[in-house]
Amino acid sequence: MKKILIFLLIGFGSFGQSDILNNYVQEGLKNSQTLKQQNFQLQKAVFALSEAKTLFKPNINFNTTLSTAQGGRKIEIPIGDLVNPVYSTLNALTQTNAFPQIQNTSEQLVPKDFYDMRVKTTMPLLNAELKYNQAIKNEQISLQQTEIQVYKRELVKDIKLAYINYLKATEAIKIYENTLKLLHESERVNESLIRNGSANPTVLVRTRNEISKFDAEIDAAKSNQKNAAAYFNFLLNRDFTEKITLDSLGKEGLKFDLADGHREELDKIKTGIEINRQILGLNQSYKKWKIGASLDVGSQGRFAQIAGADKNFISPNAFVLLGISFDLPVYSFGRNQLKIKQSEMEIASLDAQMQQVRNQLDLQSELAKNSLNSAKEIYESKASQVSTSERYYRDMMRRYKEGNLNFIELLDAQTQITTAQLQQSISLFEVWTKWVELERAKASFQL
Repeated sequence: MKKILIFLLIGFGSFGQSDILNNYVQEGLKNSQTLKQQNFQLQKAVFALSEAKTLFKPNINFNTTLSTAQGGRKIEIPIGDLVNPVYSTLNALTQTNAFPQIQNTSEQLVPKDFYDMRVKTTMPLLNAELKYNQAIKNEQISLQQTEIQVYKRELVKDIKLAYINYLKATEAIKIYENTLKLLHESERVNESLIRNGSANPTVLVRTRNEISKFDAEIDAAKSNQKNAAAYFNFLLNRDFTEKITLDSLGKEGLKFDLADGHREELDKIKTGIEINRQILGLNQSYKKWKIGASLDVGSQGRFAQIAGADKNFISPNAFVLLGISFDLPVYSFGRNQLKIKQSEMEIASLDAQMQQVRNQLDLQSELAKNSLNSAKEIYESKASQVSTSERYYRDMMRRYKEGNLNFIELLDAQTQITTAQLQQSISLFEVWTKWVELERAKASFQL
């Protein structure tokens, strides 16, 4: 057991770079459903930017309004009163009735059986809001890209820690199985001593009780191993019972000189600051003119013209309308200035947060490094305990076989070696755990 643990420690230096684990990490990054969701959000941000760019281009709509009405105000047109005297004079002069009398008429103000058909084209000529909106969308893409990088680093950390937990559970099973071998050897020795009349039969009962106890420990350890495997496979988006390959590790020495990487958490705050600067510019743009152009091409008239009563309804009723719009706010009771102040305060808050987060990340890295050094020292102290307990057990077994030792002392020696091996195994995997945490704190893993 000691040789196995020492080999694992020797190989720890290349643990973070081993092909087996790195392949698992890449598989997890490839299959992660959460990462796929993050990528969908990134694509959404890209489409939002494309949408913002189209706002600078013309917008063309076809509009048609058909309306009819009854009642309402009317305009009285006294056409009869105006022309009937003239017509009467003409009839008298010509001795004919060629000019009939005309009744006064009225026209309904609300249009009846009326259509308005047009193609309307609008386009912004000058609008600072559109420019800032596009800049904000572009920064949101950067923010989502950074979010993906942060999640990838967390996923890498979780996969490695889950793999370490699986190795820890597997190693515990090996230790308990080795203890069972020692107990079965004690059982064989006790049976021989009882047959020779050199031992009390109760020692055999105690030995078998210990065997049952460690059988239960093995069952519990196997359950932990299954749970660790299920969680590891969950992170890789695989079947929970899929087999996991144990890492053979390398032969390089234990490494503590992890290079400092780039922390994307700072990029998130920088992007947030830039977004708020664009929002500040957007709020300040109220002082600038908004100029737009519009062009309407269409036709207006009666329903009967559309129905075909007038085959040339388009020509007399067609129109072209060109418009230029100008918009500049004059007074809004200080609403715009208050929005500007809010944006300035948000930027100031993020600037202060940037320094705080930078200090927190430096502290996290320092604490992780100290924890790794401490874990290594604890592991080294446990190594001598395993060696001593193994030698002590061998001496106790020899004396027990010779009849110079009672069974309780031998059982205590067996307990000591199991406890020492478990503690050394736990301390070793604690070193691995702290190493992974330091790798995450320094962002050393190359994504």
